[in-house]
Amino acid sequence: MATASQAIARYAESFGGFEKSASSHNIAWLKKLRQEGFARFSEAGFPTTRDEDWRFTNPAAIAQTPFHLIRNGHSLPSQKDIEQFRMTGAGCRLVFVDGRFVPGLSSIGKLPAGVTVSNLAAEIARNPEAIEKHLGRYLNTQRDSFGALNTAFLEDGAYVHISKGVVLESPVAVLYVSTEHDSPAVNHPRNLIVAEENSQATIVEDYVSLGGGQALCNTVTELVAGDHSVVSHYMIEREHTGAFNVSTLRIQQGKTANVSSHSVLLGGALVRNNIHPVLAGEGGECLINGLFIGNGRQHLDNYMLVEHASPHCDSRQFYNGILDGHAHGVFHGRIIVHKDAQKTDAKQTNRNLLLSDSAQIDTKPQLEIYADDVKCTHGATIGQMEENSLFYLRSRGIDEMSARRLLLVAFASECMDRMKEGPVRTHIEKLIHDHAFRLAAASLGRVA
Repeated sequence: MATASQAIARYAESFGGFEKSASSHNIAWLKKLRQEGFARFSEAGFPTTRDEDWRFTNPAAIAQTPFHLIRNGHSLPSQKDIEQFRMTGAGCRLVFVDGRFVPGLSSIGKLPAGVTVSNLAAEIARNPEAIEKHLGRYLNTQRDSFGALNTAFLEDGAYVHISKGVVLESPVAVLYVSTEHDSPAVNHPRNLIVAEENSQATIVEDYVSLGGGQALCNTVTELVAGDHSVVSHYMIEREHTGAFNVSTLRIQQGKTANVSSHSVLLGGALVRNNIHPVLAGEGGECLINGLFIGNGRQHLDNYMLVEHASPHCDSRQFYNGILDGHAHGVFHGRIIVHKDAQKTDAKQTNRNLLLSDSAQIDTKPQLEIYADDVKCTHGATIGQMEENSLFYLRSRGIDEMSARRLLLVAFASECMDRMKEGPVRTHIEKLIHDHAFRLAAASLGRVA
């Protein structure tokens, strides 16, 4: 079993080789960003349960696994292999395999004037000055060692730029595929999304697996929402149940910007979903909406840090969890209302449904208020499937498995109903219905 110092030494060796061969390694500001990221990771190491933000999640399995960085020379999946993951209705699709962009599997299509959709490595090489203005400017690596590690190995990911006043009607779909390898593999995707003033866009990040094997996907997305912009961001995690996934979404909101973040966690052995919006402009609105469904021994951790930094801003957090088997769910929602953020309106709600006696949920809604004219509420509930509702459906001639599935879908639909009508919601609804069917069959098998 590797010690903390051995784990850092292992990553140091990998970083030494990566730094010399990474794309754009000769760009001074990017080199400095990577070096500062690794210095911070070396100083902090991996978090432990002694850290308050990781109180309910032990990442020791990640720290002790000798992951290696996938670079070149591995075989790529075919178009047929990834067709099963396609989202109908996407305007364009970027496909990354083990963290590297694959043009042959991607489809950019014709984009409106003022819209750029590309991979980050290519955009840095093509237009480094424009990227430097935003990349790494918002993520707080001092409090996020996984984010620091991502910054150290920053190389590629999705880049989306929406110019002032442009409305992008169709969603941009970004597919991250982890493939099976002979030894544990890691990739560190870095996404940058910039929506300028009065623009509108929808971005979908979808994480999937081909094959098994131990894999870690450690992602950071920096989303900049300019004044009066409207941005919807979706994160779907459905990797195989032996995979590790740590993702951080850092949102910077301008004046009256309206941002929606929707998370759907279905797969993974250990998943940590970090969302950190800062409402920096007056009159901003932020919706953080999520659904996590776990079975077996899955561990699904949702950590939200919402910072109200300006007055007259509204934020809403709604998370529903469904847990079966020995699954463990976490909801840690933290709202900070800074001194100048008067007239803040913030609400936080977590509802959980436990389908077995061995499923576990840790929920911690948290408020820190430093302003005196605010309206903030929070709450959490934990329950089991309603026997009265089940009996009612059975009495109407519905078989037990269908009745259980209907109740699960109804509970999950509270989150889906907060998503805009369109191809992304249709895509997610199908995933949830399929998942609910499997959960209903499993729970019925225990009852029988």
